[in-house]
Amino acid sequence: MSLRLTLRLVEQVGSLAAGSTALVDVEGPDDVEIVRRWAEATGNTVISVHPDAVEVLRGRMDDPIGALPPDRRPGHRLWVYTNFHCNLACDYCCVESSPSAVPRVIDLEQFGRLMDEASGAGVEELYLTGGEPFMLLDLDERLAVATAILPTTVLTNAMVWTGERRRRLEALPREGLTLQISLDAATAELHDLHRGAGSFDRAIAGIRLAMELGFRVRIAATLGRDSIDAEKELDTLFDDLDLDEDQRVVRRIARQGAANDGLSVSRTSLIPEVCVTAEGVWWHPVAAIDPTMKVRDDWSPLELAIEEIRDEYRMHRLTSDVLASTFPCA
Repeated sequence: MSLRLTLRLVEQVGSLAAGSTALVDVEGPDDVEIVRRWAEATGNTVISVHPDAVEVLRGRMDDPIGALPPDRRPGHRLWVYTNFHCNLACDYCCVESSPSAVPRVIDLEQFGRLMDEASGAGVEELYLTGGEPFMLLDLDERLAVATAILPTTVLTNAMVWTGERRRRLEALPREGLTLQISLDAATAELHDLHRGAGSFDRAIAGIRLAMELGFRVRIAATLGRDSIDAEKELDTLFDDLDLDEDQRVVRRIARQGAANDGLSVSRTSLIPEVCVTAEGVWWHPVAAIDPTMKVRDDWSPLELAIEEIRDEYRMHRLTSDVLASTFPCA
């Protein structure tokens, strides 16, 4: 066992009050195993594994749900795929979206019912994704419903804001709405490699437009093996855009959908984030077309679907030695 890492564990976790958590930096699977063994031997609990850190709870975990940070408990946030078609065909898209994808749209009436049920089920945040949500000309009507009920974030590549869509964008509420825009690198060469020629310049233009229009903007970068070394350049670009830390999301590619490489995910290895599509309820938005990650065919009643996911998560954590990881889509 690494003495240096063990000393850090003693310092970071040993000084905590019972029930508190600490993020311990790690450099790979060997370090994760060291942290797991140390926690088990000292009466502490590994809560989640991130790409470069492990979250450790001071003390034993009696309730796997309660041990999670409030914003990571299943049902705190709800992910909704408004549609699956997109103006791009990114080569790592976890749900195989493209211009030719079957749209699978949640229509406005269904969306309104879903929002009512989300409010009644105790959901605190809403995330809308696709596909490209702004491919729906009437997305603004869904956003008007959503933002009146819940703080809402919509994921977008920011490339289709022309004509009528531009006019509807300008009329969207600024309060309670965040635009999370995809930007995978600080240079066109690397960004366009995965998203298509010209997409970097269009994304930058979309980011600047959203900021000029007064929207709260968050930038999300999805990094493959070929772009991990570019994180410093991304940080510089984020600084130039004057983004706070909570306006920056960096995540890895998941081996789902169109991606042939990336992080392997499963129901036992992921902390669930409840996700609804036109075809049912899923364990996590990064795997919303994977049959093994489907929870049920019907999202209603949503409260029961959330409880079913919580119960299964508890079972995984209490009966197995698998470390559940956070995969940050936002």
